[in-house]
Amino acid sequence: MSISSRFAVGIHILSLIEFNKDGISSSEYLAESVNTNPALIRKIIGMLKKAGLVEVHPGIAGTNLARNLSEITLLEVYKAVNVVQENELFSLHESPNPKCPVGRNIQEALIPVLSTAQLALEKVLGNVTIEDIVKDIVEKENSTNKA
Repeated sequence: MSISSRFAVGIHILSLIEFNKDGISSSEYLAESVNTNPALIRKIIGMLKKAGLVEVHPGIAGTNLARNLSEITLLEVYKAVNVVQENELFSLHESPNPKCPVGRNIQEALIPVLSTAQLALEKVLGNVTIEDIVKDIVEKENSTNKA
């Protein structure tokens, strides 16, 4: 099982809004780049808005960033789009057999390791901004155009 694609789509949306800052970033425009349905884009934009990452004004087409790119971390996007519930990146199977030594102890053995892994992931995401992603996209696009 992988992390919901809403995370990658949220990053895509925020990056594209920056690339299109002089244009109108409607859900249709964003959906075309993501190659998905505008309704899904509107749902994710709603999540990003609730988290204070984008601005949407009723009756006016388009979405704008609510903050500077350098102030929006991937961790904020990750949390905004409800990829996982708090401290639930890894799920443990319920009701292992208490008569088995592994079943009796597996959860206690796994919980500290999985908690540490989730904290490490969140630390990495907290150290990367949308600005970092946009700069990388620009570099890749520039190197593609030179080839």
